[in-house]
Amino acid sequence: MIAMYVQDEEGNYQTSNSKEFPREGYVLNIEKSTCKNGGILSQDPTTKAINLKVRHSDACNLYFDKEDPTLRDYYENVAKKTWNPNFTKIATTDETADGLFAMEDDYGTSYYFRGAVENNYIKFGKNASGQDMWWRIIRFNGDETVRIIYDGTKAHANQEDSYDRLVSTSQAWNSRYDDAKYMGWMFGGAQGVASTSKEQAQKNETNSLIKTVVDNWYKSNIHDTGYHNYIADSIFCNDRSFEPGNTGTGYGTSRTNYGARGRSGISSGSAQPILRCPQNNDKFTVEVSSGGNGASTYPVGLITADEIIIAGSGDEGSGNYDYYIYKGKSHWSMSPDKFINNSGAYVYSDMGMLAGFSCNLTSGGFAPVINLKAEFLDKLRGYGTMDRPYTIVPNNINRSS
Repeated sequence: MIAMYVQDEEGNYQTSNSKEFPREGYVLNIEKSTCKNGGILSQDPTTKAINLKVRHSDACNLYFDKEDPTLRDYYENVAKKTWNPNFTKIATTDETADGLFAMEDDYGTSYYFRGAVENNYIKFGKNASGQDMWWRIIRFNGDETVRIIYDGTKAHANQEDSYDRLVSTSQAWNSRYDDAKYMGWMFGGAQGVASTSKEQAQKNETNSLIKTVVDNWYKSNIHDTGYHNYIADSIFCNDRSFEPGNTGTGYGTSRTNYGARGRSGISSGSAQPILRCPQNNDKFTVEVSSGGNGASTYPVGLITADEIIIAGSGDEGSGNYDYYIYKGKSHWSMSPDKFINNSGAYVYSDMGMLAGFSCNLTSGGFAPVINLKAEFLDKLRGYGTMDRPYTIVPNNINRSS
């Protein structure tokens, strides 16, 4: 015997006398539905077919909830702006509440969030300790993969200062800083061996300390916990191109200014971020077929200085404690800033403002960035808010009453 209760627009359950189970727009609430004699209920997420395993006759109460919209519903229906904001100014409000901004990336047109965003929360995966992991959407990439940045083991509001929002708060970019090559996510030659050319300095042979730590985090918390198949192999840009007007060589102890510095507004007074990676050698991917260099071990990286700017930091040195990237603690980007003789290799970080920090400092933390495969736009459901984040609904849930 079956009794059905269907959720209405106000969230209340109404008795249904239909001879068919509701399908489109509804999902069986496995937690609430019960069978008197121990029958086990499950529902196929694609066909919406309901399965009941019983040993004897049974009487079940089935509760059907209205389904949350998918992330694809949001992506396909949200307004797309054709103009760019003033990147030099900080974004203290949700500037994408009425639509996302667009910018070309290495795969096509990327659509990004900006400011004090409140609808870009994703709850995805469990870490090695079994805790939920929360993320914020940075942008939809040009191939419809979704770039997200780690934001802790629980939901955090904008402006919230919390150690939980970072994996570490005491991680150096690299232990050495006396050679321009140490600006790299990877670099040529071993630690302590001086570089002798730009090509040798930027050869992707040896992992930086930060890359090793981020890779190890990914293996423990994404790969080994069974979530690796959700992750796309998308480009992470460690831009080692030079700022216009730079006279340095990019190797050894030659003073060198890098591309992100030229776009940060520190010299020109006008931030001009980009999402295309200028040098093929700096496009880090696991496979060459993904459009990059094939030098990565895992499909994980960090946010870039350009992404920090488009999110609303303002130009270099501006302070913004309202936008969604702010975590209360300094965290590394993947973007080199400048190398000053042998006194410091500086990499951009965000701590409420975009600024360059010597790569050997241990006062910085990191927030891993990954890309979810485009196919999961259809499987992530919710509203992107703190209380109703986008969440991947498991394919099958089987529980006894």
